[in-house]
Amino acid sequence: MRRTVISLLISLAILTPAAALGRPHTNMSIKIANVLMPNRSPLVTFRLQFMSGAAADPKGKEGVAALTAAMLAQGGTRTMTYEQIVEAMYPMATSFGWQIDKEMTVFTGTTHVDNLDKYYGLISQMLLDPGFRADDFSRLKTDAVNFLKVSLRETNDEELGKEYLYNIIYDGHPYAHHNMGTVSSLEKLTLDDVRAFYKANYNQANAVLALAGGYPKDLPQRVEVDFAKLPAGQSSKAKFDTPKLASGMRINIVKRETRATALSLGFPIDVTRADKDWPALAVVASYFGQHRSSNSYLFQRLREARGLNYGDYTYIEYFPRGMFQFTPDPNLGRSSQIFQIWIRPVTPENGHFVLRAALYEYDKLVREGMTKETFEATREFLTKYNNILTQTQDAQLGYALDSRYYNIPDYVTYMREQLAKLTLEDVNNAIRKYLKSDVMRIVIITRDAEALRDAILSNKPSPITYNSPKPKEITDEDKVIEAFKINVKPEDVVIVPVEKVFE
Repeated sequence: MRRTVISLLISLAILTPAAALGRPHTNMSIKIANVLMPNRSPLVTFRLQFMSGAAADPKGKEGVAALTAAMLAQGGTRTMTYEQIVEAMYPMATSFGWQIDKEMTVFTGTTHVDNLDKYYGLISQMLLDPGFRADDFSRLKTDAVNFLKVSLRETNDEELGKEYLYNIIYDGHPYAHHNMGTVSSLEKLTLDDVRAFYKANYNQANAVLALAGGYPKDLPQRVEVDFAKLPAGQSSKAKFDTPKLASGMRINIVKRETRATALSLGFPIDVTRADKDWPALAVVASYFGQHRSSNSYLFQRLREARGLNYGDYTYIEYFPRGMFQFTPDPNLGRSSQIFQIWIRPVTPENGHFVLRAALYEYDKLVREGMTKETFEATREFLTKYNNILTQTQDAQLGYALDSRYYNIPDYVTYMREQLAKLTLEDVNNAIRKYLKSDVMRIVIITRDAEALRDAILSNKPSPITYNSPKPKEITDEDKVIEAFKINVKPEDVVIVPVEKVFE
């Protein structure tokens, strides 16, 4: 779950000239791990990272990492209530946000340099001297439960399908549960559980200080002195293996009263930004389904040519909250990722056809790869697109932290150099090596769960009708798609009541 810095500060950060943003470096005179980007901006941006996240949740206490982070960023200190903190930040036009993922938790905030002392005084106490009040705990635990039960289950098919797909793929793995936990474990968590998690994970060994802007030269040393109040501890950073799934396709149909059908398809890949083949797979994902791009292949075939739905996207990294933004958030670094196709909203009567169309197009990608023309066009697009990812001071700082995590150079420079060296052969080799169909996992959100399950298992044709005539090329291809065989056994197509998801 993520809480962002307020819009005013984001706008101000965007106005910061790119030339004024410094390159990240490490200050060896301080002991705490750090990424420092001093520049002439009047804004000072903090990213205070701890290398521990939801994967560190003890068994039976899933959600305690997220609840602890929420208590720090949205709870009071020992001397101030949360309401008093909000009141103190209001005239500074700022806030303090948090984001948690499997392996890391980050706290973010930006302030004008004129307010730096007051702002840092507040956020340092929030992290170092939390109040852990019972009323804050009750409020934030209720928020977490409602997020899973209401925000995901009842109102957000997009995130519901994507997140549940991760649960399925990582079953039995430390990544298995949602970052916010499970409903049943959250309801049993106590304030003592939060205190214990804080004591075990919030230490100097896990801390990474990231600063950008026109801050005083002595600020990093000042932060180090303050953070020496944390126990020395041991680093929680660990590499998590990519799961080995049983062969064969598995389909989970989540039954929910919803007007549209949503599909998420994917499988684990043993590739991250740290691997040499990652730029090649990034080209493949961008070509096949760049997020919010009308030029991507799947978008053109399903939406533009057939008018079947709104979004048809592909990811090779965890990308939550896609319905709210065009670019991914930084600081979601993982040692294990998945290849994922996301499609929605689809009318229920077209759900079977669209599932077949997605598998048909994916199968074609695996068999035929990319052409020289599509490779060169996609590579040119990505070279420019990567600059957009780091156009703000806060984003630059976030991506610098990610580069530290993956042990790669500055992200934009790294990608520009890697893309320049990339060949069509590299890309098609990566497709053949990593994109497989024998372990595909599929999550479908629909109200017609039983009818869809029966249709999938019957493998009968699923013809489609349109409101307006389509070119012969499309209708001819539709005949092939409507009969595309989905190889699944009855026991591999499971209906899941939505109230059981994230339970």
